[in-house]
Formats: sequence, C-alpha cells, structure tokens
Amino acid sequence: MFKITPLENGLENVEGFYFGGVNSGFKKDANDLGFIRSDEPVDVSAKFTSNKFKAAPIRHFLKYPQNFKTNFILLNSKNANAMTGEAGVEDINFLFKELEKNVKFSLVDPIMSSTGVIGYRLDTAKIAAAFSKFDFSSRDSDAVVSAIMTTDSFKKQVAYEVTLEDGSKFSVAAICKGAGMINPCLATMLCFILTDANIPKADMDELLGIACEKSFNAVSVDGDTSTNDTVMLLTSRKSDAYDKAAFANILNLITKELSLMLVRDGEGASKVVEFEVKGALDAQQAMRAAKALSNSLLVKTAIFGEDPNWGRIASTIGASGVECDEEKLVIYYDDVLVYDAAHKELDNIREQAAHAVMQKPSYKISCDLGIAKAKFSAYGCDLGHKYVSINADYRS
Repeated sequence: MFKITPLENGLENVEGFYFGGVNSGFKKDANDLGFIRSDEPVDVSAKFTSNKFKAAPIRHFLKYPQNFKTNFILLNSKNANAMTGEAGVEDINFLFKELEKNVKFSLVDPIMSSTGVIGYRLDTAKIAAAFSKFDFSSRDSDAVVSAIMTTDSFKKQVAYEVTLEDGSKFSVAAICKGAGMINPCLATMLCFILTDANIPKADMDELLGIACEKSFNAVSVDGDTSTNDTVMLLTSRKSDAYDKAAFANILNLITKELSLMLVRDGEGASKVVEFEVKGALDAQQAMRAAKALSNSLLVKTAIFGEDPNWGRIASTIGASGVECDEEKLVIYYDDVLVYDAAHKELDNIREQAAHAVMQKPSYKISCDLGIAKAKFSAYGCDLGHKYVSINADYRS
C-alpha cells in the first residue's frame, strides 16, 4: 500500500536538482533559455519522436553511449534546431564548451532540448552571451517551465509525494510544454520528470515507456508529428525509498495529467470530449476505432459546430476497419441515446437533447460496438478547425 499526496509548486519538491531560466533576447519579455542540473551525474531515461527527421538535440543525445549519466540539461525555445544537419549538432557542442566557461562544476555528458521554429541554426553567440545570467543554484520551477513555453497559454507542472507502507517517502515532479502540432507519436512537447526515488535504471526505462504509451504517445491535435518531441525521466536518488508498483502508479498519473493539460491547452480549445468505444473485438480494435474518431475531420467539425449528426460517428467507425455491425451499434451522447437498431432517425426531442449535450464544456460520446468486451477511451477538445485528442487506457 502507498499514499499519494499532491504538492504545491513543481520541481522544487525534488531534492538534488537545480533549475532556472533567463531571457536571452529571443522572446520579448519572457524566459527563453533554461537549465536543469544535478548535484551528481544521474541516470536519465528518454523517449523521443518517431519522426525520421529528428532534431539536432535528439541526435546529439543519441550519440552518447547507452545508459550514460548526465548532470546538465540546457533548454531553449523559439528555435527547434531541427533540419539543420550535422551543423546543428556541432552548434550544441560549441554551446557546451562556452557554458563550461561560466560554471564552477564539470559538465558530464550534457544534454540539450529545444523547441520552436524548424530549419534555422541556433544563434549560438546570443545564447552563449546569456549564460552569465544563469543562477546555477536556483530552484525556480516557474522560471524553467516558462523558458520552454511557445504557444502554451499556461504553465504545465505537477508534483506529488509518495508515502510507502513503511513510512518512507519519495517525490516526483514534472514540467511540460505543448499546445499545437500534436500527433499520437508523442506530442510537439517537451517533458522533464524529476524524482528522488531510489529507482533502478531498468525500471526507469520500463516504466517510462509504459507511461508514455498511455499518455503522450496517444495525443493528437492536427495530425502532425514534430521533430523534437522529448520526454525525460531523471533521478537524484536522494531518497532511499522506492516501490515499483507505487512508482508506476505515480508516473502514469503524472504523464496522464500533463497530457490532459495539453488537451485543455489546445490552441483555442473550449470543450473537452470523451470518446468511449466499448464492446470491441479486442483492445487493438477498440483503440483503432477511438483514434479514428479523434482524427476524423468530419467528427472534428461536428464537435466544433455542435452538430449531433450520429452518421459522422458511425461512418468513421466503419471506415476504421474494425469489426462492427449496424444492428449492434449503440451511440450515446452522455445519457442521450442518439442511435441504435430501433432508433435510426433522430426525432426532434432526442436531437434537441443531444444538441444540448454538445453545448456543454465537457461530455462523452459512447459507442458500443456490441461485438465483445474490449474498451478504449479517447479525450479531445474543440479547436474550431483544429482538434486535440488524447487516447487513454483501454481495457479488455
């Protein structure tokens, strides 16, 4: 057994790390350059975009040997350093050489992570000139999360304390950015998760992968997959406490919570909608149907226009290729039945009731395929002509 307690603020809750941000001149009046560093070199697990054109920071990371340790992450916004070739990687190496002139500690396999415009090399002189502004003893979570924000409308950070049955405790906290150009292959996002738990490296790799599949790897806004998507987990091991089940639980909670923040922050979003597909043949088919709904332009425009036309839902399910039968299909908008074999036409009463549901800030569209028992839910929000969805856990 274990107890999970939400904490105020963000990364400040985890011992062994320092973090901050400064304005280097790329943003008018906000931080655009940040750092995360540790007392000692620490283990890092990471998941990256599936885009074949991986940005220079990811390519730089992948040049390190497997299971390397690091003590420094440099973060920037406004420039993705993507599609810049080997020169982009060399720019990162140059920046770390310049950074070493401004620190009193040795950099150990430093990492860089970037977000912003694709296709332009970093202004290394401008970035290097800002290194002297850093307070490397800072523990300001707000400052570092602001440094990675682009189109985000709010800061995304969470923190929890986990108390184990024997009374020992560890903390986990995270910051994240992302609001647009998001697809189910991670999002256009950067996420950094810090913990002081005494977690083995093998568990870090395993549990981060599982958590990402249930959250960041299932987020979609506009169908595009970014070049820079990154999720990192680092541990200082300042606490002796660790329990694998407890850590898996809190990691899933944090990544899911941050993913839903991405949904709510979808540019112009005003509604959060759950698509529930149940009664599918198996888990993969339930997931396929739900993702088809979340990516359908017809469904997106229906949500934006508050149009209860169930035909768009049924058509999308059929087009997804899953096993289905129009005589078994049942569709509800919240508790309003909009379609089953005996009610194929919306009468005025049900149409008005369904329309009223679609005017609410959040609601559920539930589709029972009536084939078997597999279930999957997808969460989305309206964006006018854009759309965000997060595909959550499935059950079978």
